[in-house]
Amino acid sequence: MKLTVKNPFDDSVISELEADTESSIEQKFKDAEQVFEEYQETTLLERKEIIGRFNNLLAENIERLSNLLTSEMGKPLAQSRGEIQAVQSRIDFFLNNVDKAIETRVVFNEDGMREEITFEPWGVVANISAWNYPYFVGSNVFIPALLTGNTVLYKPSELTALTGLEIEKLLYQAGLPGKAFQCIIGAADTGATLVKQPVNALFVTGSYQTGKKIAEATAGRFIKTQFELGGKDPAYITDDVPLETVVESVLDGVFYNCGQSCCSVERLYVHEAVYDEFVALGRKVIENYIVGSPLDEKTYIGPLTRKEQLKVIDGQVQEALSKGAELVAGGRAKEGNFYLPTAMVGVTPGMQIMQEESFGPLIGIEKVKDDEDAVKKMNDTRY
Repeated sequence: MKLTVKNPFDDSVISELEADTESSIEQKFKDAEQVFEEYQETTLLERKEIIGRFNNLLAENIERLSNLLTSEMGKPLAQSRGEIQAVQSRIDFFLNNVDKAIETRVVFNEDGMREEITFEPWGVVANISAWNYPYFVGSNVFIPALLTGNTVLYKPSELTALTGLEIEKLLYQAGLPGKAFQCIIGAADTGATLVKQPVNALFVTGSYQTGKKIAEATAGRFIKTQFELGGKDPAYITDDVPLETVVESVLDGVFYNCGQSCCSVERLYVHEAVYDEFVALGRKVIENYIVGSPLDEKTYIGPLTRKEQLKVIDGQVQEALSKGAELVAGGRAKEGNFYLPTAMVGVTPGMQIMQEESFGPLIGIEKVKDDEDAVKKMNDTRY
């Protein structure tokens, strides 16, 4: 079966890949299990040298990798470049701290008795990663996994499969033993097949709904699992902040990467003493955002990666308008996979815009009386 990778800016086909099948995933697991016996015997120094070379290859190929990432998920080129640069710093952190993290710890040593805690690799680690930050999100799992002697089955999102394959290619170019890191290519059904494999640990970044299904499917296996799922992160603007600086910064937290970030600010609560000024300044900032081709270095808002998210965002906007909210900026789709950066006031806690994850260029701004009122409203969510 073929997996078609499209450019969300113009819907052009970038590539067609052969998707993994149930049998190919089973074989990749067996290969990862087999090479683990060899790979865990490598020294930490050898593994650090491999990851160090991988980090150097990211730097050497940053322009090619940035352009590929932008083409398949629509992130503005400057932001793609920024993601890879951020990953390089994160890898340096892992390289600098792995020795201390896994060193043997003596917990008791008296009267001839010595007790130690040692840290051993799990084995085969499955990593179901995300499309919005494929380098940054994925490397938080597969870099420490490889550094500590595990082998990895890495499933990139079907939307950024080409980036996943580039990661695999560069790891082998850096000297990683064959089959120690393998990409699993495909969509949701492929991920479901991967989850069924008898892996020793599973790390997932994705939606709440997907995470819940995977958690239920693996609950009886007692393996190490970790999930980073959806949310509705709030920010509170107090009455004693330098507004001009804060407005620009907090709106960057809302709209960076077209609002498609796991830690995007998705709800804004503003103290009534500065509310009007905040909204006025915010309108100016939003109206100055450049919306356009992600290959243009000046573009700040690119297309949404997933076309279906346009309906989700517009549905939240229309529902809020029907219940009395007002637009400050934006509020409509633009030709292609674009939705204009949108801010709304007059929102209330019961509206979808203040309760359900938007994952797009949309923010509701609610006025609050004081700190206590802000905390109460920030906690008013199912997340």
